[in-house]
Amino acid sequence: MADAAAPKAASSIPSAKSLWEGILRGEMGLAVGVVGIIVLLILPVPPALLDILLAVSLTGSVLILMTAVLIKKPLEFTSFPTVLLVATLYRLGLNIASTRLILGNGHEGGHGAGAVIAAFGNLMMQGNFVIGVIIFIILVVVNFMVVTKGSGRIAEVAARFTLDAMPGKQMAIDADLSTGLIDQDTAKIRRKELEQESTFFGAMDGASKFVKGDAVAGLIITGINIVGGILIGVVQHKVPMGEAASTYTLMTIGDGLVSQIPALIISIAAGLVVSKAGVEGSADKALTTQLAMNPVALGMVSASSGVIALIPGMPLLPFAGLAVGAGYLAYRRAQQAKLAPAKEAAEAAAAAAAAAPAEPEEEPISAALAIDDVKIELGYGLLTLINDLEGRRLTDQIRALRKTLATEFGFVMPPVRILDNMRLANQGYAIRIKEMEAGLGEVRLGHLMAMDPRGGQVELPGEHVREPAFGLPATWVADDLREEATFRGYTVVDPATVLTTHLTEILKENMADLLSYAEVQKLLKELPENQKKLVDDLIPGVVNAATIQRVLQALLKERVSIRDLPQILEGIGEAAPHTASVTQLVEQVRARLARQLCWANRGEDGALPIITLSADWEQAFAEALIGPGEDKQLALAPSRLQDFIRGVRDTFERAALQGESPVLLTSPGIRPYVRSIIERFRGQTVVMSQNEIHPRARLKTVGMV
Repeated sequence: MADAAAPKAASSIPSAKSLWEGILRGEMGLAVGVVGIIVLLILPVPPALLDILLAVSLTGSVLILMTAVLIKKPLEFTSFPTVLLVATLYRLGLNIASTRLILGNGHEGGHGAGAVIAAFGNLMMQGNFVIGVIIFIILVVVNFMVVTKGSGRIAEVAARFTLDAMPGKQMAIDADLSTGLIDQDTAKIRRKELEQESTFFGAMDGASKFVKGDAVAGLIITGINIVGGILIGVVQHKVPMGEAASTYTLMTIGDGLVSQIPALIISIAAGLVVSKAGVEGSADKALTTQLAMNPVALGMVSASSGVIALIPGMPLLPFAGLAVGAGYLAYRRAQQAKLAPAKEAAEAAAAAAAAAPAEPEEEPISAALAIDDVKIELGYGLLTLINDLEGRRLTDQIRALRKTLATEFGFVMPPVRILDNMRLANQGYAIRIKEMEAGLGEVRLGHLMAMDPRGGQVELPGEHVREPAFGLPATWVADDLREEATFRGYTVVDPATVLTTHLTEILKENMADLLSYAEVQKLLKELPENQKKLVDDLIPGVVNAATIQRVLQALLKERVSIRDLPQILEGIGEAAPHTASVTQLVEQVRARLARQLCWANRGEDGALPIITLSADWEQAFAEALIGPGEDKQLALAPSRLQDFIRGVRDTFERAALQGESPVLLTSPGIRPYVRSIIERFRGQTVVMSQNEIHPRARLKTVGMV
């Protein structure tokens, strides 16, 4: 047993080969690299190894710069803040390692800290260490005061603007999703890109401080190396003062230059990345397109270069060469600009000729059969509502409306088509459902509609009308009366909101007609994975999709949300084996939705206000149901119907005067038939059965019919 367990335990420990494979694949490369940087801070490094590490620093900075130049947008280099941090730590580690070699081996000569540092020192100083010091200071100033400071400011502003713009961009994504312009996957991708953009610029704002600190550390380290090296060389190693100053300054300036040149290159890369916001394509193509495509600008460059070349004492050759080159480019760009329209026309003609055979000679007759589910026709004077730049555009309000209705009722309304109709009044509109007229109205641009919440007439000068959605008294008042109307407690809305409110009520009245078979199939398909088994068990073995559509339409007709579709399907599955009547299926589903119905119709105090049906009317309706089995019809005398309608109106009007919006509560057997009568004269009244009262609902009786 012990022998059998030993190989298992050994196999759980990664072998040396797999460890190296992981490092080479990059899985542990970053971790090993960071540990290596820490080692540089602690352990001494031989000069030969330091030369290799400095070469990696120089070539790595060039790689980062080229990547920054060639990317098309900043989000392609989201790892740049991390790269910037690692590169800064790497250079600081090399600085410490080189400082140890300079102070420890400086008395041996200029190559005591490696060949790379000595070569840079000799190249830049050219036998005069003052020159090297000045060049080093200039590089530090350029990096610290110009490039890094500017990049940090751009990153700071970009981060602030990106964060400020996030809510608007999120709303735009949600609006495009609600209108059907993009799908859910595209919306997720765009939200992810938006999150990455805000995180990236915020990280760049902080990462720019690394380079600033690196420049300051470089100055301090350089000063320490020069002063400390001279003291060590003179005091400990008895090196003459002049020789010590020359040797240690040579190596220190060489070390500083080897560190500052990669730092400057990476700072330039940071500036290129953060300044690319709004620039399309890689930097070389963008600059070529924007700087070298205007013949007038190139011509002015050629002329100015030519004038400078003629100034006495100026070198003729460089300025003359620039003048000729810029003039030639200007000539070529001008010729291309002249030929561009003809070329575009030829390409358009060729494209039209190529597409001509594929186009049908006439539109198919079947195209005339297509209808729009929802359409708004505007009079000529209302076309400005579509492109209203001062307030919310009509299209924006319709997008928000579709999202609200989807949240409230559980399915996405079809897109709304907007077009003009010259037959309408100048400021009139028509709303059509499946090409049939569902509502008409007029608005007044430049005015506001004022309404009294108590239902009275507005006492302000203006045009007295009826509000199109609910038929309440309203008045179109001038825009400058907004404050006075608000002060008097009137409700004030703009023309676009009047139209959108009218559209909202029409959509709510016609939701059942708008829930097509295809939309039901889409709702079933988009159910969560853990609910798919419920659909498979129901369709087609128990019920078909058409029956489910009829049940959902019946619920929407009474303005019951179908958002909890799994609960509705469970109710259908429970009742379908016992009845084929859609009416009975609906009643069973409504009972399953008791919590939702009670919550949706509760009052401001949290209680469910109800008006009960008297025992006489309960008995009258029950006795008026005739027909075999479940196929029953209501046969109530017309005079009795009139009495019932009168009683319902009077009772609900009294409740309205008390500030209540109650539901009518009946027994389960007669609820569908009572609702079929009430919807004809009071469509907004909710009729619930006793089976639909949730046990935890708190009831408040406000009347009886």
